[in-house]
Parts: sequence; structure tokens; C-alpha cells
Amino acid sequence: MAEGWARHLYDDLFEVYSAGIEIHGLNPLAVQVMAEVGIDISGHYSKLVNELPDQHFDLVVTVCGHADEHCPFFHSTKVIHRGFDDPPKMAREQAALETDALVVYRQVRDEIQLFIKGLTLL
Repeated sequence: MAEGWARHLYDDLFEVYSAGIEIHGLNPLAVQVMAEVGIDISGHYSKLVNELPDQHFDLVVTVCGHADEHCPFFHSTKVIHRGFDDPPKMAREQAALETDALVVYRQVRDEIQLFIKGLTLL
């Protein structure tokens, strides 16, 4: 969702990449809640950090709870960690119905949007 917001809001300003330390499939509920706000992430896919281009990054943002502890070292790069709740985990723990799970995904989607909008202030 963070990549989707960054591309939607700042595609003309930034070259945006997204990757992780683990591969997870694209979650259909994330696709659905992003589509609700007009952002299509259906073509996104999970990649590992070592699949990114070999280049200097001006900014690396980690968004998962444990990613800041396990993130590879990026030489001469500003790294910001902002942990967000894990929507699939929260949905499993709190949501009895898919409609309840969507509430969780929407909440995290909106938190990510606010964070991404604030990145231009850095």
C-alpha cells in the first residue's frame, strides 16, 4: 500500500521502489481498499531487497514492525522506520467477517497515506 500511495502522490517527483526482507503474496483486501481510493496496485508483486537495482537510494523507508531490525545496510542513505500495524495479522485477530477485515485494512491504508504525504517535509 505504501508503494501505491507513493507512486500515486509523487510519481513525478520520486523514483519509487518497494521490496522486503521476506516475500509475501499480494493481499486481495489491500488491492480492494486501495481501489476504493482510486489506486490500482493489482499489478504490484512482492520482491526481495536484493532484487532492487544496484544504485544509491536517497531515502529508504521501512514500514513493517521488524524490518528496521533486519533491514540491510544502505550506505550513505537516510533510513526512516515507521512501523504500521500488520493488516493480515490484525484482521485474523480482530475480524470475524470480511467486512470487519476491510475496516482494519482501511485504517492502515489511511495511516500510510498520511505518512507518505509527510515524507515531502523531510
